[in-house]
Amino acid sequence: MYSLEPFKIDLNGLKEGVTTFGYDLDDAYFEAVEAPEVRRGCVHVGLTANRAGGVFRLDFHVEGTVHVPCDLCLDDMEQQISADNSLTARLGEEYSEDDDLVTVGKDEGLLDVSWYIYEFIALAIPIKHVHAPGKCNPAMIKVLEEHSAARSSDGGGEPAADSRWSELEKLKTIIKD
Repeated sequence: MYSLEPFKIDLNGLKEGVTTFGYDLDDAYFEAVEAPEVRRGCVHVGLTANRAGGVFRLDFHVEGTVHVPCDLCLDDMEQQISADNSLTARLGEEYSEDDDLVTVGKDEGLLDVSWYIYEFIALAIPIKHVHAPGKCNPAMIKVLEEHSAARSSDGGGEPAADSRWSELEKLKTIIKD
């Protein structure tokens, strides 16, 4: 079983100045955090914690590959990700989150960054993710083409023209003449 203990940073124990952490994430990490969107991947995370008094600036650099479903064929594909994010934490009376400021209780002093790292990974994934041309599942692409809205109703190789544009096509021929 994968332990998320290394992701709990003892803010009380950090010295003034910069402290660095490094995490190599694999499939076990994504399973341990019960990731809803990304279930597999190989990602390196560099974390720099800069303490200045009671305020901690956490800078994350995330880089690697994750497996996500292709938008066209739904097969898994590798998606490269790279992102830089930051988070500010401070010690206070009780735990709270407000935008990019996290308040951690003074008594406990532990900040679990495992879920923040996952969120940074998920945000680094492009909205559209599609295999490189020719790499999609051919059977699924064939089914997709058969059910495409642009498909001709007579079964010919040419897509059916949208009747709304036929008048504009006439204008194009008039202008050319």
